[in-house]
Amino acid sequence: MKKIMCHVSCAMCQTLLVSLLFVTAGCGYTTRSMVASKYRTIYITPFVNKIDITNQSYVGDKYKIYRPLLETDITKAIINKYLLDGNLKPIQKGTADVVLKGELIDFRRDPLRYTDSDDVAEYRLNLVVNLELVDNKTKETVWTENSFTGEFSYFTSGSTAIPESSAITSAIADLARRVVERTVEQW
Repeated sequence: MKKIMCHVSCAMCQTLLVSLLFVTAGCGYTTRSMVASKYRTIYITPFVNKIDITNQSYVGDKYKIYRPLLETDITKAIINKYLLDGNLKPIQKGTADVVLKGELIDFRRDPLRYTDSDDVAEYRLNLVVNLELVDNKTKETVWTENSFTGEFSYFTSGSTAIPESSAITSAIADLARRVVERTVEQW
């Protein structure tokens, strides 16, 4: 009887040990740098503003807004985000491993909520860009993303209201974060 109990007890220990190994091993979901082994440096070309503010032909365009030098603010934010991230070092074009090209194609302010008097209470700002990452040595495209978006929602009144200029800064920061994540993370 003792021998049977010992075998049952050992089998339970083995099952428990194997289960513990699977639990501590995780599910295999990880993020790792897509560029760490191949690329070390990046050049970010100044973003180009391709928003056509002269062509407003439909009702939805009344929420389009224009901010001078927005493309410059986006370029600076993306460079700063790469510096903070540390996976790719921003340098001059001639010696960079990869080149990031971008163009601002849309900047919208979409209403999300209204007050009882039909005034807009909350907006979502959307910064939409086209991106292309190019290997600087081979001149081959590593990846492209069209209509890549950064966004930020904000209230226009009440205790949580913030100025639109702060919301724009937050939308730029969100776009910069997403661009860097798209470049360095491989899921």
